[in-house]
Amino acid sequence: MSHILRKVLAAAAAVLVSGATFAAPASAAPPRPFVVLQDFAPTIQHDIRYYGPHNFVGTKIDGYREPLCILTRPAAEALRRVQWKMLSRGYTLKVYDCFRPQRSVDHFVRWAKDLEDEKMKPEFYPNVAKDRLFADGYIAEKSGHSRGSTVDLTVVKLPPRHQRPYVPGEPLQPCTAPAGERFPDNSVDMGTGFDCFDTLSHTANPLITGKARENRDLLVNTMAEAGFRNLVEEWWHFTLNDEPYPDTYFDFPVSRKSVYRP
Repeated sequence: MSHILRKVLAAAAAVLVSGATFAAPASAAPPRPFVVLQDFAPTIQHDIRYYGPHNFVGTKIDGYREPLCILTRPAAEALRRVQWKMLSRGYTLKVYDCFRPQRSVDHFVRWAKDLEDEKMKPEFYPNVAKDRLFADGYIAEKSGHSRGSTVDLTVVKLPPRHQRPYVPGEPLQPCTAPAGERFPDNSVDMGTGFDCFDTLSHTANPLITGKARENRDLLVNTMAEAGFRNLVEEWWHFTLNDEPYPDTYFDFPVSRKSVYRP
């Protein structure tokens, strides 16, 4: 076991998980128990794409006040179990998105209806006409993320490589391009970039072979062992099987204040 991996495991082992339940501000009104993932699994990396401009809209999304991953407590506990397994194999998880407020989904819908705004098309939907995003299921008026037990994530090899920040206005490369030609994400190769609106993102697409197929299988199988099911159209998208709020869509902002009372 490498020195770096021992340090990561030691940091994870030092996490003390409180059994207390925290009330939410009345104005935000999130149900208990929602938690901040960093408090449960601090070794999981974060790249919260909707907090900044590197996403298919090209701007910060409504509702993302902090670059946090908020989940229901059962989902966070299950994801912590996945992280322990990944660490033992020389990897770490990296989350792109977790709880997503309804106001954020509404922002996506407004953007999708504006057919003239295609500034991020070369990267995120190079082969799909924007007027097909609803019909093809890439954009919808409701998202499982708003129920609090769905997460978008990937796998990073330890020790994590540096990932340079996205610079607004920089030339965009297709999310379907080979790994060395896409935006330089520090994750393992999954065959496409995150949020790639393309059939190549379908988890079982037979065109994804070799190491990318092995990496997808690693993520899907390890998540399944912890009780998560994959969305077959998106290799990065997983929902806890026993999610506590399967029929409720919440709309509090992504902020620590939404979860914990000061």
